[in-house]
Amino acid sequence: GPGILTRILLNAGIRVVAVESNLAFLPNLQSLENSLDGQLRVIYGDFFRLDPLVTGKVKPPALCSDELFETMGVAAVPWRADVPVKVFGILPQRKERNTLWRLLFSLYECSSIYKYGRVELNVFISEKEYKVLTAKPGEVKAYQALSVLWQIGCEIQLLHMEPWSSFITNLKNGALAIPKSTCLPNDHLCLVRLTPRQNLFTGGLKTTNSSTFVFMVKQCFAKPRSRLTDRLNSWSLDSGGKLLRELEIPKSAEMRDLYPEDYRRLFEALQNSSMFTDTWFHDEVLESIRKINL
Repeated sequence: GPGILTRILLNAGIRVVAVESNLAFLPNLQSLENSLDGQLRVIYGDFFRLDPLVTGKVKPPALCSDELFETMGVAAVPWRADVPVKVFGILPQRKERNTLWRLLFSLYECSSIYKYGRVELNVFISEKEYKVLTAKPGEVKAYQALSVLWQIGCEIQLLHMEPWSSFITNLKNGALAIPKSTCLPNDHLCLVRLTPRQNLFTGGLKTTNSSTFVFMVKQCFAKPRSRLTDRLNSWSLDSGGKLLRELEIPKSAEMRDLYPEDYRRLFEALQNSSMFTDTWFHDEVLESIRKINL
């Protein structure tokens, strides 16, 4: 964009690496870079097209996260360490949902930017997607698989709401396109902080099985009004009733009735069950990841 966030960060004395995908904005940014004695580094690329699943060399504006972090001089830190990098930006509105899923897969697999630790995202997203990310059971139109997975994976903090009227919202020259919404409010862009949880990979949830967890939640919300007992039966888990009693979940509970932490407890219990195998998930998990990263 025109660099409003970049200038605010620079004025605060912060060292900034600006990743810009629009060639029209590069000359001014590069001129600013040359005048700041190392406080600003400008890179041509698109942060939201990091690490696409393509063969051969990645072509700009797509980027490779390893090259980006090497350029920034940032080394990987353990997951439970402090946040190594803070990212500020605006999600591309025409691919907003897809971008949120791509980031989610990377988060749970500790791949792409999350290979370097708990990278914090401070991003403008549409109000309707913010409502989805923070929805709870009972909010029928908003509560989705994205709600469960982002709430388990990150602390979500609303920093600011700005009316769409503050932005250029036509489709020319790369301006923002207001996402259509009939079911949820969408009058603002929301600046949201997404900080990965230090305790995400504890208990039975690990980077090695996290893709299976993501797919399990997605499959559960494919039919959100179905009962959990029916879903367990479809997974050939004969002891489903016993499992629900141990988890203190009513047998009549529908998939949309479970809180995010209930899904995590269910997954960990399934991992410990000798009667459940997730090997049949494998091919569908890989296909889901492949499609969302192209």
